[in-house]
Amino acid sequence: MAIEKTEKIWHNGKFIAWDDATLHVMSHVVHYGSSVFEGIRCYALPSGPAIFRATEHMQRLIDSARIYRIDVPFTRDEIVRAMLELVKENGVWPCYIRPIVLRGYGEAGVNPFNSPTEVYIANFSWGKYLGTDASEGVDVCVSSWTRMAPNTLPAMAKAGANYMNSQLIKMEAIVNGYAEGIALDVNGYVSEGSGENLFVVRNGVLQTAPLGNSVLPGITRDSVLQIARDLGIKIVEQQIPRESLYIADEVFFTGTAAEITPIRSVDKIAVGKGKIGPMTKSLQAEFYGIVRGEKADRYNWLTPVPVGAKLPVAV
Repeated sequence: MAIEKTEKIWHNGKFIAWDDATLHVMSHVVHYGSSVFEGIRCYALPSGPAIFRATEHMQRLIDSARIYRIDVPFTRDEIVRAMLELVKENGVWPCYIRPIVLRGYGEAGVNPFNSPTEVYIANFSWGKYLGTDASEGVDVCVSSWTRMAPNTLPAMAKAGANYMNSQLIKMEAIVNGYAEGIALDVNGYVSEGSGENLFVVRNGVLQTAPLGNSVLPGITRDSVLQIARDLGIKIVEQQIPRESLYIADEVFFTGTAAEITPIRSVDKIAVGKGKIGPMTKSLQAEFYGIVRGEKADRYNWLTPVPVGAKLPVAV
């Protein structure tokens, strides 16, 4: 999906023109993948734009940087405020927001400590990540590529380097005619998609893999778990064998980009009846009701953007 550029990008505390947000080819991040980032949605509510779980996303950004020993020169709350200011400045919503912390132009070797830290935030309009309406479903495969083994790359960090693994999973799926791939962990248990967490429904029980199965601690994953608890759904975080995907009643992805996307088939085996199931529907209804402003924000997930007098650009 092509990016529709906006007017401004936030860089180290200042707004710069979109086309001026450039890096030197010898920047550490270009050669060694030394970046951590986030993806956040800003929704258009009847009351105005609001960012979904802004604080939680920025805490994960700070945590990811800490794991990789990157000193971030801004606090969590300062980056949250910067996101709000950027959406207001560009006047574009609904939108996707991409904060990124990276190691810039310094020394040429693997040692990152002498490369400066750069912080950028961009926002732009973006639709459905997996190219389908949420009421339909996607066809996926189990990838031949596995997720990182423990003590190789930290799966709990949302780091740019980790997404080289994701690219292999995604490309393999696409060239074989699928919308997405599901990765197993090093022990052969279900982990997640290339950029999404995964849930399985079987006999009325909602299952998802624990973080120990090389799973990113997804913010939307956590949101779905909160909603499910309130709906009285039984939840089990446990290792999920591959074959559970083939006998599941329902399977769905969660993520900032994917939101809640049902899976129609896995390896050309229909999931349940091959269409969205009742538990997925009920979770979608609650989630989308909140982020669209149709239901009360009972979890305080939405941070309003103080737009003032500036009008949004139609998207």
